[in-house]
Amino acid sequence: MALKRHNVDSHSSGVHNGWSWSGAMLVQRRPSSSGSDSKKRKRDDGHPYLEGNFAPITRTLPLTPCDFSGCIPEELHGGEYVRNGGNPVSNEDLGRDAHFFDGDGMIAGVSFTKTATGMRPEFVNQYILTDVYLSTISSPSLRRPILPSIATLVNPLATLYLITVTIIRTLILVFLSHLPGHHKQSNGYPSPILQSSFTTGVRLETVGWYNGKKVEGEAGGEEGSGFGGDGVLSFLKEYTTAHPRVDPRTGEMILFHSTFAPPYVHYSIVPATHPAAVPTTPLETPVRLLNAKRTSVIMDLPLSLDPTNMLVNKPVVSYDPHKTARFGVFPRHDPSLVRWFETKACCIFHTANTWEDISISKNTGEIQIHAVNMLACRLMSASMVFTAGNLPIPEPVTGLSLEDEQCRLYYYQFDMTSPSTQNKITHQFALSTINFEFPSTRDDVAMSECKYVYGCSTSIGGFSAALGKAAKIDCLAKINAQELIRRGKKDPTVQPVTGVADTRSVQQILDSTDPNDPVKMFQLPYGHYAQEPRFVPRANSVDEDDGWLLTYVFDELTGLDENGDVKPDARSELWIIDARDMKTVVGKVILPQRVPYGLHGVWVGEEQIRSQRPVESIRTIKEQSLVGKDSWWMQSRRWVENQLG
Repeated sequence: MALKRHNVDSHSSGVHNGWSWSGAMLVQRRPSSSGSDSKKRKRDDGHPYLEGNFAPITRTLPLTPCDFSGCIPEELHGGEYVRNGGNPVSNEDLGRDAHFFDGDGMIAGVSFTKTATGMRPEFVNQYILTDVYLSTISSPSLRRPILPSIATLVNPLATLYLITVTIIRTLILVFLSHLPGHHKQSNGYPSPILQSSFTTGVRLETVGWYNGKKVEGEAGGEEGSGFGGDGVLSFLKEYTTAHPRVDPRTGEMILFHSTFAPPYVHYSIVPATHPAAVPTTPLETPVRLLNAKRTSVIMDLPLSLDPTNMLVNKPVVSYDPHKTARFGVFPRHDPSLVRWFETKACCIFHTANTWEDISISKNTGEIQIHAVNMLACRLMSASMVFTAGNLPIPEPVTGLSLEDEQCRLYYYQFDMTSPSTQNKITHQFALSTINFEFPSTRDDVAMSECKYVYGCSTSIGGFSAALGKAAKIDCLAKINAQELIRRGKKDPTVQPVTGVADTRSVQQILDSTDPNDPVKMFQLPYGHYAQEPRFVPRANSVDEDDGWLLTYVFDELTGLDENGDVKPDARSELWIIDARDMKTVVGKVILPQRVPYGLHGVWVGEEQIRSQRPVESIRTIKEQSLVGKDSWWMQSRRWVENQLG
């Protein structure tokens, strides 16, 4: 995604029906101090994922120059770091009905802009203009989100009546939004949750819905049906994974789409040349996806979302630790040849990497795949789904020890030489005992046997925080996966499933002085918390870890008041950390406002930005069209919305 520069002289601003716009974004005018995000009404039962720096912001900025300390490596010049987050618009009356994965979607980026006098970092943040967001801001009387919170759906104490009423309310609001007076961006209604939404092309401005062939309204591109195919229910097949994979060698993007009806999953490949998506192929089970050079891996895990569970006194989201976890391995372009590997139940929200062990025939040049390897962040329960909504953990998720609750970087090896009737997982063990989530690798070595995996960790506790508390990232970690896989395979004490290659604690790793330690951790100063790091390589680097990690950092000691509320002038920083020693902060960019704790980040280099099509070739949404005219119909619609709350 690229962040388009605004011309300050032509930058529009104004007020319309109680709303003001800034740049390309429309936001409701609320009392503020020093231009910061507005102060929210304090709730008696405050939600940990809506307070402090988890609280959403309401101010959006065009590219705004930033001060910085230290140095900005030359490799960052001309590139952009962008991170997404939920940032719910409707917040005041949510109470306990909120979840960390809820939100309307906001991107926050830092562009390292080249100027005649050198380099200047600039900050920008914008909402992603989904249908749900557009409908929300054009309906100021709504006090709760249009779509139900994940917390409502997963709450083990929620009744069938409550969920039914909530869904009916959503259907009415969706129906109203399709009638006159509302700006509509797509043909289908997407989920506002970043973890499961339609594929959206985003630059500084949201440019439209991407269906695998073209962006909606794009000048040019290929006509015809996209991901969902044809038919009345085709839009259901467009709900797309939050974690597509791009092959750094071929440029192909591999992704899947989930539905609530058989065959549940549709699998797509978008070529690098962008003429059209490979037609979607149905798969007969709900799965997740990871890719190697020639192979895709899908995950069928015993965590399900089924509204009919309410009829048998079960939560809508159910985890069954007594069932098996299945992994399907198949050639990238032929899912019909899938081979299923079964093992003990687990939950995996994020995967790190997959690669093949191959041999090449000297006589024929034929490639034989001996094994497929996978690294993923593995949990023994689904407790994170509930704790991220500040909900009690239901049975049978409870009953695990603190050690079982750790999210660890885990290694699987699937044997591809045995007969398909005897599928065998050759190795499965954790690389380290430390908490490890939000994994990433150096982009140009993904889908190959890369050496290092970077991610987030904690010095105390885990990612499944207790009720009334939120999980925060105070450590970043670099794991030498090659070395720990070698040790785990060689050590007979590392048992299948439960084994761990490196059993040291966080403190033992932090105390290590070994320059070749396979696990290195960067611990933030007390009161500081980070977000998902992204690696940027040094030019002409020889070593895989020769480069920098970029991450947003927030200092709660100076940014929060004595009640834990965000101060009006609170700011975040973008830290540039030496990835080799995992100790040195080479530079800090001071942002003009804070960035709430969020989800995933991406680094877009200068060459990638130059290769993108100009945003002017694609339709964009104009802020003036986001609010309907004050007609009799809009007055009637607002009355209905006010009754629904």
